[in-house]
Order: sequence, then C-alpha cells, then structure tokens
Amino acid sequence: MYIPFNELPETSKIWIYQSNRRFTPEEQTEISEKLTNFLNNWSAHGTGLQASFEIKYERFIIIAVNQEVQAATGCSVDDSVRFIMQLEKEYSITLLDKMNVAFKQGEFVNYKDLAEFRKMAKTGAVGKKTVVFNNLVTNIADYNENWEVPAQDSWHSRFFK
Repeated sequence: MYIPFNELPETSKIWIYQSNRRFTPEEQTEISEKLTNFLNNWSAHGTGLQASFEIKYERFIIIAVNQEVQAATGCSVDDSVRFIMQLEKEYSITLLDKMNVAFKQGEFVNYKDLAEFRKMAKTGAVGKKTVVFNNLVTNIADYNENWEVPAQDSWHSRFFK
C-alpha cells in the first residue's frame, strides 16, 4: 500500500536505484505513476507492504518500506527488482549497476563509472570534499543524514589516500 514518503518512520528500509542519466519530466511523471501502482500492489506473503518512493535529482529512485508493519521478504524484494528491471528496459536506462558513482559538481549531479571516478580523484578533478551519493544507506534516518556526504566521509574515501 502506497503512503506518502514523509509518513514512513525513519527506521523504514530503503533501496536506492541510481540512473545513468536524468529522467525527462515526462519520464518522471510516468515512472511516478508506475511506482505508485506497483507499491499499491506490493506484498509479502499476501500482506500488503506499507511503502513509498521519492525521485530525487531527476536521477535517483528511492523505494522505502515500513518493516515495522510488514517486512519485505525475499520474494517481495525479487518482485521489486523485476519491476526496476522493467523500468530499465522500458526507458533504456541503467538502474542496477552498482559500479558507478554519482556526485555533485555545484548543483549538477554527475555520473561516472568507478574507474573514471578513481582517475578523477587521482588528478584532483574531484576531492575529499566533493559531495557523493552513498547509495549503501539502509533506512530513512541514514538516508536523511548520510546519503549526500563529502567523499571523505563515505566508502568513496578509499580513492583519496
């Protein structure tokens, strides 16, 4: 069952899917409608999941589920991954490749593969204070506090030693 994102508790589990390109305004509208429909029908062992989503920076899809009401199970997580894979196919985007880095350059969100980001760190094109997106956060509280952080405060720090 879909509910507004801001009504979920901070302990809610999240998954962040980072697109290799920005969504157009039309795509954002369509994807939002598809996400709402998916979440309204998303369940675990026949019990509806209390879930929501956000689309941030025209590039990230954040799905959240209130595990206190009903935990997402292996099968329900598999269903969500199949849904994301369908979005990838339908919109010719990449959402599941974890070997890429998104980071801010001013207010612009840039996207590079890991090898390119490593090279940029070596040449000084990005630095320890560059804001990166730590998509490894696991709940809404962590997302609110630790998703957009300086590279030195995330797993990306290994590229600046």
